[in-house]
Amino acid sequence: MKGYATVCTIGEGKRSHLRVTAVGGYLAAGWSKKGCMVWRQKMVWAGWRSSLLIALLAITCGACAGAWAQTDCSAGNDVLDTAEPKGIAIPDLIAKFTAGEDRARDARLHYTYTQDVLVQTLSGNQPDGQWHQVSTISYDKGKRMENVTFSEVSTLRGVQMSAEDMDDIKVFMPWLLTSEEARQYDLKYAGQQHVDDLDTFVFLVEPKKYEKNQRYFQGRVWVDNHDLQVVKLCGKSVPEIRPKKKKDPQEIRPTFATWRQFVEGNWLPAYSRVDDDLHFSAQTIHIKEVVKFTGYKKAGDEAKKP
Repeated sequence: MKGYATVCTIGEGKRSHLRVTAVGGYLAAGWSKKGCMVWRQKMVWAGWRSSLLIALLAITCGACAGAWAQTDCSAGNDVLDTAEPKGIAIPDLIAKFTAGEDRARDARLHYTYTQDVLVQTLSGNQPDGQWHQVSTISYDKGKRMENVTFSEVSTLRGVQMSAEDMDDIKVFMPWLLTSEEARQYDLKYAGQQHVDDLDTFVFLVEPKKYEKNQRYFQGRVWVDNHDLQVVKLCGKSVPEIRPKKKKDPQEIRPTFATWRQFVEGNWLPAYSRVDDDLHFSAQTIHIKEVVKFTGYKKAGDEAKKP
């Protein structure tokens, strides 16, 4: 995004199906003992068709002093227990959960789903501009295909979406830490943590090195201790590009949080969010972005129906 920049309802969903609904201006999401969503955070309702959205923002700004991410990576988390896992060595644990991520990647290739993106600029607590796009995502021989079914004219104030922002939505928010991806990262075991009603292993993720014209994830992931797949991640894409000249736009990558849902045996991306005040030299712009990944269907299922 190029520029010059809280939600509590009831949402619930079983492990096999994630559903989020808006009730009285509040959002709840996460996983309960019965597989229901229980995460809470303050939100702004934008008047969309009964859809509740949240997500990532990557910003490029000119004359920009800096930005402080407000995205809360600790939402739903209990106290971190730094004790090492029992009965398994950490390298073996990494090998098993990245293999689980391989299974999630392979499974996702057989689905079509909806990607719903909403970006808003806010004045106080009220939206003063937005951009909304809906796409159908599918895969052809492993290649991601996107068919835009709805895209409105942007009314965002002071910022605009860039190609890098769209790349973040496609790549890093629904990121899977496969065994191939893991070779590029240092994975440091941080401990065990109860997240909503899931017990997880927590790993810090840092790129081993930076190749020219390549971007990476930096942050942490939460791995379900039973299914050994990532169920939550929080971080940002790196590196941030420094402007070559003072007048060139500066790129800022806010922190995003992504939650997954259990779909036919695998944890697949469900929604992501970002909530940031971006502090420019002349003003501060408040931006929210929401992305939902919904309606997972096996490719060809519709064609098989009579």
